[in-house]
Amino acid sequence: MNKAKPTMRKIAEAAKVSLTTVWMVIHKKPGIAQETVQRVWATIADLDYVVKPTINGSHGESVGLLIEQNSVPVISDVFYGEIIRGFQTEAERLGYHVVLSMFDRANGNIHVLKRGFAQKVSGFVVANDGDITPQMIIQLESLRIPIVLVENHIDEQRLPCILGDNFMAGYQIARHLLKLGHRKIALLRGPTKYSSLVDRQRGCMAALAEAGLLIPIEWMPKPVSGHPLKGYVQMREILEQGEYPTAVIAISDKTAFGAMEAIREIGLKIPDDIAIASIDNTLESAYTRPPLTTVNIPKYEMGVLALQKLHRLIRDEDTIPVKTIVYSELIVRESCGAAVLQF
Repeated sequence: MNKAKPTMRKIAEAAKVSLTTVWMVIHKKPGIAQETVQRVWATIADLDYVVKPTINGSHGESVGLLIEQNSVPVISDVFYGEIIRGFQTEAERLGYHVVLSMFDRANGNIHVLKRGFAQKVSGFVVANDGDITPQMIIQLESLRIPIVLVENHIDEQRLPCILGDNFMAGYQIARHLLKLGHRKIALLRGPTKYSSLVDRQRGCMAALAEAGLLIPIEWMPKPVSGHPLKGYVQMREILEQGEYPTAVIAISDKTAFGAMEAIREIGLKIPDDIAIASIDNTLESAYTRPPLTTVNIPKYEMGVLALQKLHRLIRDEDTIPVKTIVYSELIVRESCGAAVLQF
């Protein structure tokens, strides 16, 4: 029978000190009595605990952020740029170095990730899914280092994750349009490989089903791959059919930006002819013409929470995997014709 892998918690129990003390000793933080330092290091040696070396000779521990490579540089992406910023800020506060790895489906190899990226860090966050499949994550989990998922969950795996309340976001935005009296509603969908976008769509459909509405299939165009303005292409497909919806739900702000351009291009007015609403509340959404009604997903805070969760896992402070869902909030602006709505 294989001997159980030692953890910092076991080190703390054997040395009769706190988890925080073990962490501070390993990372050579000041303020710990020399006798305690020696006892902790002796316990580490006795239990054969492997202290992961830091990279580049630095004095700080490294954490990883794994995200898929897409057509837009991820650091400037209107949604994930904020998650990365929150992750980076909290990492700096806690003294970690961040190793960023972008997975390219065309050139990427799971074995390269396992031998390279995963060996450089004490734990890592997987932001989003898409090209980073559940099978990949399960293989990475076999390395037995802490993993936290952001905007990603695997139903059959009990992995800690930080999620926006995407189902409720979809439900909220659809209910908003219904309360404004709209019954001819189109939906600009997103790729099904992203679980967050699928959850948003399910929320929209649930609200519409409660109202006894079914969106015609021609008003639910398939998402377009390889185009920087996917919402524009989807909206053009709807507008070319002749009969227009009175309102459009875009699955994301990025999709809405393209759709708004397509609506204006043929001479229609927003919201007089077609109202539009979406989900994300990116910075740009407040400055479109007209400002975009959307649902806020607290992106920066999700990055902070992910790093905090990873930090606790690295220090062996968390033993129960938890799915954390952050609340969404409807942000009413002029693109639906109602700056303020009384419920």
